[in-house]
Amino acid sequence: MRKFNIRKVLDGLTAVSAAASASSAAQQQQAGNRETEIQETLQSEHFQLCKTVRHGFPYQPSALAFDPVQKILAIGTQTGALRLFGRPGVECYCQHDSGAAVIQLQFLINEGALVSALADDTLHLWNLRQKRPAILHSLKFNRERITFCHLPFQSKWLYVGTERGNIHIVNVESFTLSGYVIMWNKAIELSSKSHPGPIVHISDNPMDEGKLLIGFESGTVVLWDLKSKKADYRYTHDEAIHSVAWHHEGKQFICSHSDGTLTIWNVKSPTKPFQTITPHGKQLKDGKKPEPCKPILKVEYKTTRAGEPFIILSGGLSYDTVGRRPCLTVMHGKSTAVLEMDYSIVDFLTLCETPYPNDFQEPYAVVVLLEKDLVLIDLAQNGYPIFENPYPLTIHESPVTCCEYFADCPVDLIPALYSVGARQKRQGYSKKEWPISGGNWGLITQSYPEIIITGHADGSIKFWDASAITLQVLYKLKTAKVFEKSRNKDDRPNTDIVDEDPYAIQIISWCPESRMLCIAGVSAHVIIYRFSKQEVTTEIIPMLEVRLLYEINDVESPDGEQVPPLPTPGTGSNPQSIVPQSHPSTSSSSSDGLRDNVPCLKVKNSPLKQSPGYQIELVIQLVWVSGEPPQQITSLAVNSAYGLVVFGNCNGIAMVDYLQKTVLLNLGTIELYGSNDPYRREPRSPRKSRQPSGGLCDINEGTAVPEDRCKSPTSAKMSRKLSLPTELKPDLDVKDNSFSRSRSSSVTSIDKESREAISALHFCETFTRKNDTSPSPCLWVGTTLGTVLVIVLNLPPGGEQRLLQPVIVSPSGTILRLKGAILRMAFLDTTGSLVPPAHEPWREHNVPEDKDEKDKSKKRRPVSVSPSSSQEISENQYAVICSEKQAKVISLPSQNCIYKQNITETSFVLRGDIVSLSNSICLACFCANGHIMTFSLPSLRPLLDVYYLPLTNMRIARTFCFTNNGQALYLVSPTEIQRLTYSQETCENLQEMLGELFTPVETPEAPNRGFFKGLFGGGAQSLDREELFGESAAGKASRSLAQHIPGPGGIEGVKGAASGVVGELARARLALDERGQKLGELEEKTAAMLYSADSFSKHAHEMMLKYKDKKWYQF
Repeated sequence: MRKFNIRKVLDGLTAVSAAASASSAAQQQQAGNRETEIQETLQSEHFQLCKTVRHGFPYQPSALAFDPVQKILAIGTQTGALRLFGRPGVECYCQHDSGAAVIQLQFLINEGALVSALADDTLHLWNLRQKRPAILHSLKFNRERITFCHLPFQSKWLYVGTERGNIHIVNVESFTLSGYVIMWNKAIELSSKSHPGPIVHISDNPMDEGKLLIGFESGTVVLWDLKSKKADYRYTHDEAIHSVAWHHEGKQFICSHSDGTLTIWNVKSPTKPFQTITPHGKQLKDGKKPEPCKPILKVEYKTTRAGEPFIILSGGLSYDTVGRRPCLTVMHGKSTAVLEMDYSIVDFLTLCETPYPNDFQEPYAVVVLLEKDLVLIDLAQNGYPIFENPYPLTIHESPVTCCEYFADCPVDLIPALYSVGARQKRQGYSKKEWPISGGNWGLITQSYPEIIITGHADGSIKFWDASAITLQVLYKLKTAKVFEKSRNKDDRPNTDIVDEDPYAIQIISWCPESRMLCIAGVSAHVIIYRFSKQEVTTEIIPMLEVRLLYEINDVESPDGEQVPPLPTPGTGSNPQSIVPQSHPSTSSSSSDGLRDNVPCLKVKNSPLKQSPGYQIELVIQLVWVSGEPPQQITSLAVNSAYGLVVFGNCNGIAMVDYLQKTVLLNLGTIELYGSNDPYRREPRSPRKSRQPSGGLCDINEGTAVPEDRCKSPTSAKMSRKLSLPTELKPDLDVKDNSFSRSRSSSVTSIDKESREAISALHFCETFTRKNDTSPSPCLWVGTTLGTVLVIVLNLPPGGEQRLLQPVIVSPSGTILRLKGAILRMAFLDTTGSLVPPAHEPWREHNVPEDKDEKDKSKKRRPVSVSPSSSQEISENQYAVICSEKQAKVISLPSQNCIYKQNITETSFVLRGDIVSLSNSICLACFCANGHIMTFSLPSLRPLLDVYYLPLTNMRIARTFCFTNNGQALYLVSPTEIQRLTYSQETCENLQEMLGELFTPVETPEAPNRGFFKGLFGGGAQSLDREELFGESAAGKASRSLAQHIPGPGGIEGVKGAASGVVGELARARLALDERGQKLGELEEKTAAMLYSADSFSKHAHEMMLKYKDKKWYQF
């Protein structure tokens, strides 16, 4: 265990910040030496930053593929992301560096490889035989745009169709072009005067690999003979083609068209279609053509041994179905089922029993990729039920507005949440197992429970089990059901302060030990919930209305009293209005006709049935004041041991006793200071030019140095419209601390943004004043001006007395200051361990207690895990305070600042958390400039400073959070959560924890040709593609056509993954190579690997010439 050495600073820190941190630490060293020296165990080598997993639905999906043997699903997106799904719990995320949209994906079936085609006309070969897939080869087309790709089963030659109507052929082993090209002008009729359009389809005849079916957008289809290099048949149709599909016997194919029709063609009858179907067209009586419908974007034609074939299609609805949801149509024999989808269909695939195109397909399910969902339909059951989706793809069911992350929770929490959540599950799913079942799970090296809570725009809250890098929904709570819903927009009260999503969750405060939950919503409402396993019916929902106003008058208002008297429901003179049980609206308008004393939302006044899970304890709403809407809540805290909830906004602070259902404190921010207010506050006018203010300096340091403040949100958890920092200029030279007061309570929007808001709240048991000899319960309040104020809580004894005697609340007079808005506060004991806030253990409240239990509860005191309560009086505590600009450690009760760290000069901290790691604790910060930093405690030594991610949008700021054991997360897109770790140990174990996508599986046997077909030459005709497309026969492709780029897969590439039928010998060798390489697979990209990859690319051409007569697996 090494003691703190001031000279040790992190390598790689900039000279400026290193000098700054060293000098600031040196200034504090003398003060620090006087305190008890705490041994710190965390060093910079304990930290490393890396992404772990990404959960949720792939944002803006664009392509879909399935490996029917490996049973793995791949989804590509418009931002170049690739998501791979195996069995539940096996997921993988990869990213194309270019960020171009994925237009098509093709598996090398049962080979552990995948080809992706991108909108920037590149092809990439991915090796899926490693836990983190890597690109082995890339091919960039220079002169033509890729529109369609086709890779026949067990072939190494990939057909690539282009916008010009040509087809190029790529060898997927070497990722080089063949000299064999099918030119559009050779494929179509010579007499044709127009260009046939881009290639929209390529496939080989299931019974004859030598015949290639080519679909052109204009409506022309060509059957091309690869050997004779000419067209056998040409099929022309007036309507544009969107897709083509074969019957497995190779005698018929089906086309889908832009007028909503399907045409079925006999291969040998090119003059006209054998049959034309308009699935959704109205048949007209006089034999006329049906009315045109919307385009059928895709069709699949799948056969069964026992019955009629399936024709499955997307689109094709008639034009008069306005407002109808997107549909998938399943035609089976004479029945047609139209399956409505919630979102538009991006793509779909039919899952079949066989990978061979020339066998009966036996379809059993359809995977439908929607814009915001993934649906699997069971084709084998009547009514086509859907499978229950086991992946966590519903994060975005309603947009996420905030989230919190808790690692190392009490072990009984996840089972408790799961048991109440299990009752919420929908019925009517398919009874079959989820068919995407490939891959294997990784080893579980982390054994602690992790919970993620997401708050949503519709007022719902979801609890997720996030243990061991997986994600599973546990329980969903709908907070909006307590309010009356307006039926339509006209019906809406004009008290709304937001145009849409009035129930959106802004802040979540949760105590895992007591299971108390408190939320703040966008309509200035706070709801407190208790957890119960019993169902209850609440006759009358308990609620309070609070009048929180920003008023500076010459005459002291009742709000200004330091200790407001305990209000009772009958007292009308108090500034707080306690709403009687019948919920009448106090008054709808004041004397001058302005809206007054009305909340934004109306609480239901009918009995509310509450299921097991989270049940309402109390609803608190801020009300309109003289035509001014209530301001959104900026901070929130709940404490189960004290029975208190506190919240604040830019007007002030309110504290509520949720056991007695009374308001204890209702003060404007200015009243909190009493006579100690250091700021000159003047009434503002929007006409005045506003000078950027100086940053607030520490009062203890005496001098204020003005500096440019960069714009920042005052709290990372404020509304979507995060307000800018306050710009009230401190005037520290004024001795009398007086401030001029405005008579008006109605203020401009500029003023609202410049007011001092409450930005952080923390309940604790600590020393409140300098001369305190023992710790006591208190509330620490942080503001956007960098001030920390302490409020003393005088709690009555437990048991029945707690419900009868009032809680006394009084400001302590203690004021501390930092630069920038306060973000987070925490407390350490003399050994440097974290002192968690006191909490009450969870118990079931809806079961009547027996006599013994009552006696126990009388004696029960809140669990304060603070060691300080048993310590001698002489021992002290440390307050850790983190603001947007700096962090300080303050010794208590002396209130000396013993350590200080200026975190950032030019940016601001968005999120700061005090977290535990490796049996110690540290401060973790995420800055708006994209840096993630950690500091030791209490000395605030820099331990990690890594540039991770620039703040590109407010979603990241609103959702980024750190938690214990080196875990962190944020919403990387509207539908996905990105998890990361800053722990060296987790980074090292990550490779073991990740699941494996590729598992060795035998390829099913090819269909039996039968005696007579074998005798008379029927059945599938094979083709030696090597003979046709190889360099000796086809020559070399033009070098300017496409450029080969070796991928970063390194040695994996040489080993990796090719196509064709892999022999048993090659399989064994690959397995041996993989085993030998497991240890350092991805994390250690050593010089040897780089050298190997480099020399491989240099000598690729020579090797190809040298070994051209050998089969690929003999290398």
